[in-house]
Amino acid sequence: MRGNYFIGLMSGTSTDGVDGVLAQLSDAITVRASASLPLPDALRRELLALNSPGHNELARAAQAANDLADCYAQAVASLLAQSSLTAADIHAIGAHGQTVRHVPEAGYTLQINAPARLAERTGIAVVADFRSRDVAAGGQGAPLVPAFHAARFGVGTDRVVLNLGGIANLTVLDSPVTGFDTGPANMLMDAWAHQHTGRAYDHDGAWAAQGRCDTILLDALLSEPWLALPPPKSTGRDLFNSDWLQTHLNALQTSPSPVDVQATLLQFSVKTIAQAIRQHAPDTREILACGGGALNPVLMQALALALPCRLTTTAEYGVPVQSVEALAFAWLAQAHVRGQPACLPAVTGARHATIAGCLYPA
Repeated sequence: MRGNYFIGLMSGTSTDGVDGVLAQLSDAITVRASASLPLPDALRRELLALNSPGHNELARAAQAANDLADCYAQAVASLLAQSSLTAADIHAIGAHGQTVRHVPEAGYTLQINAPARLAERTGIAVVADFRSRDVAAGGQGAPLVPAFHAARFGVGTDRVVLNLGGIANLTVLDSPVTGFDTGPANMLMDAWAHQHTGRAYDHDGAWAAQGRCDTILLDALLSEPWLALPPPKSTGRDLFNSDWLQTHLNALQTSPSPVDVQATLLQFSVKTIAQAIRQHAPDTREILACGGGALNPVLMQALALALPCRLTTTAEYGVPVQSVEALAFAWLAQAHVRGQPACLPAVTGARHATIAGCLYPA
C-alpha cells in the first residue's frame, strides 16, 4: 500500500495554525516528518468570524475553505520535502477542516474545508468530513481521536489521554474505550488574551500567572449546565464563546481586572478537567497530556496540583504533544481506506460504529 504512508492535517479550535505529520502506518506508527504553519491573520480572523452568523457568510465560507486548503497544501509540500518522498508515495491525506458549527443534537456539524481543491493541489487522495456519518447515526461526531489513542497508547492501561486544544477532551483507555469533551482548555483564555493584550494567546501562561482567581466568577462559570451532562458529549464555540463569558461577567456585582479574569479562566479549565476525571475515570493512574495547552507550564502545573494521579505528556511515549491530533488524522485516513470503523459508539453515543470520512480521489 504505497509504503503505508499517510499525511494528517489539523487546524484545531484554537485556529492558531496548521499542524501536519507524514507517517508510516504499519505494525508500528512512525512519524517521518512534521510541520506547523501559522494561519495568515486574515484567514484566522475570518474563520473565527464564521463561527457566528454574518453577512454573505456562504460566499465567505467558500473562500475561506479554499484559502485553508491552500494552507494545507503548503503543509503537505513541507512534509514531502522533509521526508524526500513524492505525492506518488502517499496513499491519502486526512484533512479535518475547521469546525464552525457543531450542534449534533440538531443533527448537524459543519467543517470548513475544500478537500477536492486539496487533492487537486497536491495530487494526493484526501479523506475529509470525518464527523457527519457518526452524527447521521445519532452520535456526537466527537471526539474523533479515541480510537487512534487506543491504537497508539494501548487499552486497559489505567491511562487517560488529555487533549488540551481549544476544547479539552479525554480518552479513557479502558475496555471499551470511552472519550468525551470536558469543556474549554485554551479557547476562552486565547480569546480573552487577544482581546486585552493583542496577542493570539497567553504565551507560557505568563499573563495568567500574574493574576488571581476570582472565586465568585469561577463558581458562576462552573454552574454551566452543560458541564453536568453525562457522556457522551461534545462542545465548542457554539456554547463556550466570548458572549458566554461576557454574560457571566455582566452578572457580577464587581468587575475583576482583565488579568484576574485570565487567571480565573485557567482555573476554570483545570477544575472542569479534574472534575471530569474524578467522576468518569476515577481509577486513572496516569494522564498523558497533548495539544498546545501541554506546552503551557502554568496550566500544566495547575493541572498537576488538581489531578489525583501522575501527569505527563505524550512526548514521554514518543509522540510530540503538537503532533498527536495531526497523527490521528493520518491514522483516520488509513482507517477509512481500509474500511475500518473508527467512530466508536461508546465514545459518540451513535447507534452503531461507522467508517469516518469521505474520499476525494487524486
